[in-house]
Amino acid sequence: MLNGELYLADKDEALFRERIKCKTLCYKFNNLSPDKTEERNHLIKQIVGKTKVKYWFEQPFICDYGYNIEIGENFYSNHNLTILDCAKVTFGDNVLIGPNCSFYTAEHPIGPEVRNKGYEYAKPIKVGNNVWFGGGVTVLSGVNIGDNVVIGAGAVVASDIPDNCVIAGVPAKIIRKIEV
Repeated sequence: MLNGELYLADKDEALFRERIKCKTLCYKFNNLSPDKTEERNHLIKQIVGKTKVKYWFEQPFICDYGYNIEIGENFYSNHNLTILDCAKVTFGDNVLIGPNCSFYTAEHPIGPEVRNKGYEYAKPIKVGNNVWFGGGVTVLSGVNIGDNVVIGAGAVVASDIPDNCVIAGVPAKIIRKIEV
């Protein structure tokens, strides 16, 4: 799975157990009272593979494995963050994620014969420093996003994004450069 090769997620018992463990922790996190900040942070540290000191996840938050997610310092995600982390998902420092955003590392084969057998594969996602995601953004597998990027609400990011730009649209395209 982590090598980007075809695998059978639904037929691999170890992967199934890992997803159930993670989804159970997400369930506990999502059902805590918002004022239970210490318990929330404790659960996030159990879910997410690597955190720094300052971060915040609004509820609900959903992911598949958790251990494939790394977040930098000063990370914030608004409500309804979904991360399908069948491959690594890495966020730099000072990342702000608007509500209803999704990061999908999982893909399915195009050919129906292989796809119908349940195979899938995954490609990592990497997000640089100082990146702001507007609400409803979707980032697809294999995408690398540079530093100092602003992504407009509703964008679908299907290809790599260089440093210092504003992007928007479906598929997302560079709207303008940012002077830093």
